Amino acid sequence: MSFLWFIIIGCTAGFLAGKFTGGSGFGLVLNLIIGVVGGILGGVLFDVLGIHTTSIIGSLITSVVGAIVLLWIFSWLSRKRS
Repeated sequence: MSFLWFIIIGCTAGFLAGKFTGGSGFGLVLNLIIGVVGGILGGVLFDVLGIHTTSIIGSLITSVVGAIVLLWIFSWLSRKRS
């Protein structure tokens, strides 16, 4: 069951991050990838800051924050290359 929550949280986090950064979503697969990688990045960032979450909502917030940071990094790198 936890794997199913992992997928649901990843898709939701990727979708929400896309909305928060001004996008229109990236499709199910890319939302999942962005959400999962964002969840890992958010977990690392929150750990460095000393913030620990234990609930599903906390995991979603962590994943969304990480996905937003990930999208910001991609945006910054694409502007720098141009």
